[in-house]
Amino acid sequence: MTIHREGRLLLFVLLILLFGLNWAILYFFPQSILVQNSVIFVSVIFYLVILQFFRNPIFDITKGEKTVLAPADGKVVVIEETEETEYLKGRRKQISIFMSPVNVHVNRMPVGGTISFYKYHPGKYLVAWHPKSSTENERTTVVVKTKDGVEVLFRQIAGALARRIKCYVTAGQHLEQGQEFGFIKFGSRVDIYLPLDAKVKVKIGDITKGGRTIIAEMP
Repeated sequence: MTIHREGRLLLFVLLILLFGLNWAILYFFPQSILVQNSVIFVSVIFYLVILQFFRNPIFDITKGEKTVLAPADGKVVVIEETEETEYLKGRRKQISIFMSPVNVHVNRMPVGGTISFYKYHPGKYLVAWHPKSSTENERTTVVVKTKDGVEVLFRQIAGALARRIKCYVTAGQHLEQGQEFGFIKFGSRVDIYLPLDAKVKVKIGDITKGGRTIIAEMP
């Protein structure tokens, strides 16, 4: 387990601020042991809560040419056939994974290939399970073309708390399956659009692990 680079500066600054707060309490209330201990306790709990937002587990990735890995830790909240209108312009199977604040926030490539499209969309911050969050919230759209020529589209979608999306890809870049492609601070949602003949291997309510859980198989 490591700390993701997106959180290192924040955690360092927060550590200094909490240290300063506890020093001030000790200085101005030298006789109040209860107040000192209470502030120390709350500071430690608060720091640990923020720390867990930025954890980055290390694990082996089992790659498969026909398998589609979960792009994020979370819960499967949508499995449906839908119309993808931004890039693919056709019917696709959509799988959506909701990332809560306690999930790992690293996003990983569901399949390997070359990035054929990338676009950032500013937008609203509706709750991630809102039906319009996929089209109205702040989001990124990424399309990867596999070596078989199949294009898979996925989106990082900001939610009510997640107001900072980081996406590290550029058009023409090649990434391996399971490789990190982005990060959403404080959780949110990732949608993935697959060909209609893809075989979904998860169901609504299933818990996924990014880069580990197989959510579908390509024909």
